[in-house]
Amino acid sequence: MVEEGSPKSPEAKLGLEVEDLWDIQEPQLSPTEKLNACFESIPVSEFPQASSSQVIEIRSDASLGEAVQLLSQNKILSAPVVDVDAPEDASWIDRYLGIVEFAGIVVWILYQSEKKEGLDAADVFAKALQDSTGPAVAAAASGMSSPRYRSSQPGSPKTDGNFFESLTSSDFYKNTKVKDISGTFRWAPFLALQPSNSFLTMLLLLSKYRMKSIPVVDLGDRKIENIITQSAVFHMLEECADHQWFKSWGSKKLHELGLPPMKHNRIIKVDEDEPVLQAFRVMQEKGVGGVPVVASGGNKAVGNISIRDIQYLLIAPEIYKDYRSITAKNFLTAVKNYLEENKKESPLVSGMVTCKKEDTLKDVIMKLDSMKIHRIYVVDGEGKLEGLITLRDIISKLVHEPRGYFGDFFDGILPIPQNSRV
Repeated sequence: MVEEGSPKSPEAKLGLEVEDLWDIQEPQLSPTEKLNACFESIPVSEFPQASSSQVIEIRSDASLGEAVQLLSQNKILSAPVVDVDAPEDASWIDRYLGIVEFAGIVVWILYQSEKKEGLDAADVFAKALQDSTGPAVAAAASGMSSPRYRSSQPGSPKTDGNFFESLTSSDFYKNTKVKDISGTFRWAPFLALQPSNSFLTMLLLLSKYRMKSIPVVDLGDRKIENIITQSAVFHMLEECADHQWFKSWGSKKLHELGLPPMKHNRIIKVDEDEPVLQAFRVMQEKGVGGVPVVASGGNKAVGNISIRDIQYLLIAPEIYKDYRSITAKNFLTAVKNYLEENKKESPLVSGMVTCKKEDTLKDVIMKLDSMKIHRIYVVDGEGKLEGLITLRDIISKLVHEPRGYFGDFFDGILPIPQNSRV
């Protein structure tokens, strides 16, 4: 039986634990220093367990189409790839090949679009696989594209409305395996935390070090026991929003906290009349998870395309057949209609998610959590872009990395493969 006034969720219980730790910190410490000490005292083993739909593993012999469906159905951005040829007693490092993610799928799509334009993309694709650690299109998504790929003409080719329907029905698509597009990071097969690592380590990896999600690996069981995502952290913060330790930040307006840090003239964006593949190319090249779509000749945002939206080019390719070319605007229109007709939930249906500089940090966190998104655009009274706020920006206002904090963490956490190029 739950006592009256007791927290109802694991996240709320964590908030109370932070509150208790907050109260015993030295009074001369700054709020950020206090919060650093609190989060350093809590191991990631206490982070709420992800739902079974989020701790998904994909077999290395699964097809690309099967992987896209799994990621889409479970509403996740990436999943670890299990090597089906690994022995039963393999260590976790040898058990996994890497990560399959929408960012890697984006690069694969770009290669195929170049092939359609008459470039020898099959050769480019094969060379990228040969030159990278493992079959590493995902590594290319992190910046490792071949010189020939980088030197090809800027911008993405236009694709007609039948391109993706033809692609997904081809034998090449059906025969492409997950192991062919799952890549390794420098910390192969991927960077993971142990249950004893701290919340502070986890928060810094998700923010300053730009991790999208972090597996927590039990070395004894040799498997992933939890995956901590950006969305899960936003939900934790939302559940803690009424605690005293959070109020010193949450009650402040964005401009009082120096947010947004990125001004409108530095936001990476695409014009509504540009090919939709240009949006995904920009995300891949700049290492960002989404871009705003702006009206032609202006700075007014009309929509947003995120890296996960690449799935709609593959799971519903037939929805574009009436378009001569798939522009960013046509893509948004077609996908929104598809989602509404099939009663599917997606941030894309809601259009551009925005806030104002006068909103509080708590307002923004609650909106991000309710919409299950990782970024929000700041607009003025006319809807023109003024800036961008991400989880990274929010965490940077709560905690900081102490000097020398990670030490040799990145060198020692996992062995670097001998043939690593990253």
